[in-house]
Amino acid sequence: MPTVLRVRALSDTEREQIKRLSQARRAPARAVERARMIQLASEGLSGPLIAQRLARAENVVRRWGIRFNADGLPGREDKPRSGRPVTYSREEVGGVVATALTDPKELGQAFGSGTVARLERSLKEERGLTIKRSRIHELLQTEGLRWRAEVTWFGARVDPDSAPKRGGSKPSTPSHLRRGW
Repeated sequence: MPTVLRVRALSDTEREQIKRLSQARRAPARAVERARMIQLASEGLSGPLIAQRLARAENVVRRWGIRFNADGLPGREDKPRSGRPVTYSREEVGGVVATALTDPKELGQAFGSGTVARLERSLKEERGLTIKRSRIHELLQTEGLRWRAEVTWFGARVDPDSAPKRGGSKPSTPSHLRRGW
């Protein structure tokens, strides 16, 4: 005979919260499923039977029963996980943002406007930081910055004599005559 998954005695408030959560339609699916596991276990069902009813592995059902016994209602929540280690330190991220906000001329670059490709190259040469363009975009977006958001294409001309050098329109350009009524 399968062993019964024993959960500790539930208080009235715990029983009410578990019942409400196990029937919830707008709660996260994991929370609802875990509440159902605890509710069925408190009703005296065995671990394999609960696992079969909820289409979960038996060890999963036992894990959540054990966690509930140890921690109570907060035991239903996921514990923090270590995750992937940080790729770039705060100083490196700060350097990327500071470099992106600095005028390229001030950094000794030969160009007046920057691109992400130029920023990538500058970071690699000046700071020794190898970082992809897509990651630069992510870091700037996380800081609330949009690349070239404040730059306008209609600024002062680089060469103030460009209009006289350019000259007038070509004779082949048709003139737009106004026609009267």
